[in-house]
Amino acid sequence: MGFIKSFQNRSFVAFWLAQLISQFGDRINQMALVGLVAGRQFGATSAMELAKLMAFTIIPVFIVGPVAGVYVDRWDRKRTLFVCDVIRGLLVLMVPLVLIDRHAMWPIYCVVFLAFCLSRFYVPAKMSIIPEIVDTDQLHVANSLATVTGMIAFVLGALLGGLIVEYVGPRGGFICDAVTFFISALLVSLISRTRLLAVKPVEVVRTGREMATTYRNVLLEIMDGVRYISSHRDIRYIIYLMMILFMAVGAIYVVIIVFVQQAFGSVTRHLGFLAVGLGAGLFLGSLAYGRWGKKKNHVETIFGCLVAGGLVTAAFAFAVQGYRNVWIAQALAIFLGLVVGPAVIAANTVVHKFATSAMQGKVFSAMEFVIHLGFLITMLASSKLSEFVAPFWILAGVGLVFFLVGAWGMVRYRQGRSPLPAVE
Repeated sequence: MGFIKSFQNRSFVAFWLAQLISQFGDRINQMALVGLVAGRQFGATSAMELAKLMAFTIIPVFIVGPVAGVYVDRWDRKRTLFVCDVIRGLLVLMVPLVLIDRHAMWPIYCVVFLAFCLSRFYVPAKMSIIPEIVDTDQLHVANSLATVTGMIAFVLGALLGGLIVEYVGPRGGFICDAVTFFISALLVSLISRTRLLAVKPVEVVRTGREMATTYRNVLLEIMDGVRYISSHRDIRYIIYLMMILFMAVGAIYVVIIVFVQQAFGSVTRHLGFLAVGLGAGLFLGSLAYGRWGKKKNHVETIFGCLVAGGLVTAAFAFAVQGYRNVWIAQALAIFLGLVVGPAVIAANTVVHKFATSAMQGKVFSAMEFVIHLGFLITMLASSKLSEFVAPFWILAGVGLVFFLVGAWGMVRYRQGRSPLPAVE
């Protein structure tokens, strides 16, 4: 019944569809970038070149992210989403129309960097607007649906993006991505403003700080956000856990691309196929957690995702290395998605429960900063390591390490030795 009630909310439906289409384009863009690197003679097996390009998508988190959270809390969030979609669509369109035939890669790096700078405003605005368009008792379901949106987009985008880039080339992928941004902007414009306007005065009175915030400088507001997070153990602990989880993701992100390319002998076709399985598993895991996970302990959920995800990653490495069977790999990809899908829902729900509306933009920006820092460090480290160690051993080792980290954290948490009491 919770899902039905959410889809009876027209503003949430417009928001949900906008995210579905926009994130669908993101997956196509990802495949186009992989194809572009391979096509520029860097070689489909160069983990370091892929990592270099991906770094330009992450660096904006550290440069723009802290400032973005401050302004997201000041600005109208619907307008922020709309403007970011339109400008990102125009930037991406420059790649196939102007830049793709040039020999130099730095103009494309610049476009990627600018587009992801805008994403740093988009992400906290997207997460912060959810409590403004759904009732409080619908937050868990709304977060589940928002995560499921990404899973559906992941599946469709990976499948179609892999095929588009394999048979048509990166140019077609970038054009499709630009179009999805424009469609997303149109859907965002359909979100009703009635509830958005009704919520803000209530939050101003409740926090007693919004009007004063308008006159503070950005640096003070950033420090205000840091102090707010530091004083809330529940939020701080969730951010720590998400950093650990994304360190695991970063460690395998580029290496697994190279591993699959080497194992199956294609640039994006098999990547897209396996990404469909991963996305399907993420979808099912998120859907199940949204339906039955409301009463589960959110912290234990994240530790459980680390334990299971580490085991499945190691199993994936051994199975693909030993059998080179795409269907076995697909089954493990589905299972990997299934066991890690609930983690992001659990973390977002905790933030929505414990952070005030006036501070959520800064909290989500801080979370983005921390998890991307962990992701970037381990991505670059594992990519450099791949020059000396086979991708198989890196994947197997990463899986084992994070299985042990998750198991250790779970034991300490249940024994009451963690910094935080039970977070439901």
